[in-house]
Amino acid sequence: MDVFSRSLRQVLPEAQVSSLKSPPRHLSRVNGWSPPLHPFQAVAWAIYLVLSIFVFGIVIPLLPSIWKYIAYSVTGVVFLFHLVVHLIAVTIDPAEANVRLKNYSKPMPTFDRSQHPHVIQNLYCHLCEVTVHEKAKHCSACNKCVAGFDHHCKWLNNCVGSRNYWFFFCSVASALIGLLCTKVLLLYVCIQHFINPNKLRTDPSYKDISAVTVWLLFLPRWHVPVKTPVALCMMGGMLLVGVVSFVLLGHLLVFHIYLLIKNKSTFDYIKHARLQQGPEPPGRTQLVLPVKEAVPQALGKNQVTQERCAGPRKLPGHPGCYQGRTMACSRTGQDQPSPAKHRRLNLAQPLHHLLP
Repeated sequence: MDVFSRSLRQVLPEAQVSSLKSPPRHLSRVNGWSPPLHPFQAVAWAIYLVLSIFVFGIVIPLLPSIWKYIAYSVTGVVFLFHLVVHLIAVTIDPAEANVRLKNYSKPMPTFDRSQHPHVIQNLYCHLCEVTVHEKAKHCSACNKCVAGFDHHCKWLNNCVGSRNYWFFFCSVASALIGLLCTKVLLLYVCIQHFINPNKLRTDPSYKDISAVTVWLLFLPRWHVPVKTPVALCMMGGMLLVGVVSFVLLGHLLVFHIYLLIKNKSTFDYIKHARLQQGPEPPGRTQLVLPVKEAVPQALGKNQVTQERCAGPRKLPGHPGCYQGRTMACSRTGQDQPSPAKHRRLNLAQPLHHLLP
């Protein structure tokens, strides 16, 4: 029986461990326009573009003349303001002042947890290699330290920090107001269609349309005729999108208003929530690392020492954690610990103090 062919403990090969310790070096991202672009960013721009075309090209031209110009002015200002603050929030570099002075074209150094337990220690970032402020945090997505870090926004594809937080907040608030205006206009058109549809056909282009079941879109420049069911389906679909977006953005805005009242950031809120949940269960997001075992060079390949036959030794200070990758013994009936009972070693813990 080949007792050396079985391993009671699955470990990573040394080549894989070395690759984990030395990941590829990536460049820091400047802002939301830096690659890679996030799919949520494209979805946000698509929703904004579709809503703008629908509101200004289909809904507002159906309003009576008095309300038409008011709707153009109010909704136009809200949509334009949202576009400006959104672009600013995406374009601003939220990094720390010392980080912005560095060259972004140089790759970031690889972080070694065997030397430093945390990326930022004593207000010094071991990756950016600069001193930072107390509220700064190194974002793994942007690969740089962000001043007054709040969170990394996938819709902006940029970090939200002290330099662009208010532009982000105004972007959310203006988007909510724009959606509210859109819902009010859509509800008015849908209700008015069943009460008195003639109030929606005040444009001079309807003089040549005798059928009441035909509606013109993209007035006054283009005249695209559609049937009533098609127009109602379009209105209902956009109303549904507007309601869902309004609920999601409303929840986000209320949450950030709560954070402003409590003088907290999103990152502070998440840290506090994790502390209340307690420590993370061991082995949940941890990998097993091999612990090197001192074996005399004089031993042959198929020889077993008396120490190894006697069973594995527990590492000091770590009950249930055994030294060695495998345990082999030529005697039958030897008590062997179950692999499921072995404690997994965290990558964040240095291993040199675990060895006898």
